Amino acid sequence: MRSKWSVLLSVAMGGALAATGSAQEKVIKVGTLFPLTGPVALAGERCKAAVETMAEVINTRQPGINLPLPKQPGILDGYKIVLVNADTQGKPDVAKSEAERLFNQEGCYAIIGCYNSSCTKPASAVAERENKIFLAGCASSSALTERGLKNFFRFCPTDRTESQQYAEYFKALNQDFPGAIKTVGVIYENSEFGVHAANEASQACKAAGMTVVADVPFNSGATNLNSEVQTIKAKNPDAVIAACLGGDYTLWVRTMKMMGLAPKAVMNFCSGYQDPIIAKQLAADGNFFLGSSGYSPEIAAKYMKDVAPVEALYRKKTGVEFDSDSIQEAVALYVLAMAIDKSKTLDVNKVVTTIRNTVWDSPLSLGGKIAFDANGQNTRATEIITQLKNLNYVSLYPKSYAEAKVTFPFPGWDKR
Repeated sequence: MRSKWSVLLSVAMGGALAATGSAQEKVIKVGTLFPLTGPVALAGERCKAAVETMAEVINTRQPGINLPLPKQPGILDGYKIVLVNADTQGKPDVAKSEAERLFNQEGCYAIIGCYNSSCTKPASAVAERENKIFLAGCASSSALTERGLKNFFRFCPTDRTESQQYAEYFKALNQDFPGAIKTVGVIYENSEFGVHAANEASQACKAAGMTVVADVPFNSGATNLNSEVQTIKAKNPDAVIAACLGGDYTLWVRTMKMMGLAPKAVMNFCSGYQDPIIAKQLAADGNFFLGSSGYSPEIAAKYMKDVAPVEALYRKKTGVEFDSDSIQEAVALYVLAMAIDKSKTLDVNKVVTTIRNTVWDSPLSLGGKIAFDANGQNTRATEIITQLKNLNYVSLYPKSYAEAKVTFPFPGWDKR
């Protein structure tokens, strides 16, 4: 009987230690939950690699890296971060079940993810229910931080703040080119991200005095956007705002070219526009598109110089540089590690309080600081409107970041 109870006690203790880190092993398990298969798998793989890079930095203290981390390797007197990777497949139901598995079976202390807002929503609800921590680097739907969750933190700007910046920039263009942009069209994937982004863009443009003449959804992973592009072309908006992820962005651009759609300006949410691999695939066809960027090699060289040695480690894993999405996921693990170390405990409630009540120095963030409001939104999230020219992201707006003049209007496809 004593033997039986000893076994049961050992199992119970093992589960508890796996969840919070064993005093002997000094391990803290953190789940990564990204789309590793499906239409945005390349982006998901890069996000996962970014978290792996930061875990390496935290655990081993790579030479030459200037981050305000504890002096000793690891955190909390030697605890090491161990990552447990999971695949959402870009599907909300899979994200939910994988979040449950990571917490309840793998014993993860926190989860970083999910890239797609549609997957982040149910997965973070699981974390809240289990009183665990969920950190979203780049899932941008503004609705995510309007649910009253206490354990959820988002690092990137929201679709709302991005949309307001787009409308401000269109107004600035109208000052430089009087009356240039009066009408706007939106095209977007029919998902949590796309629908919210389109709604926010429409509202921001209307508030700025522009008329929205086209509202065109499509299904993610589409193989043909001919009818959608034709609908926009028939409405002839002065500017188009697109919310297209991964391969959908490539299809959008190539269909524009095939059908001769060339508005005066084409603005893009984070999406495929920021993706360095997609930019290289599109080559000259990607030129002159506009979009928001929190990171690019060009931006980093001027404003984020401490990124370079971290990015060198990341490049060894992926063969490419960070983009705006992947670097946010690395920052998420960095803040979690710093919060645990500062709290001097693995108590979730105390670590959550530390995350929320601290202004974090973040050399890997464009704004240099990270701070969260009561809903878990990073109030210091910063992005620049850029224009892609010959694979370089040229900073345009706000004016304090401007490095060149915009190419405007968007050149016709037969004039390049």
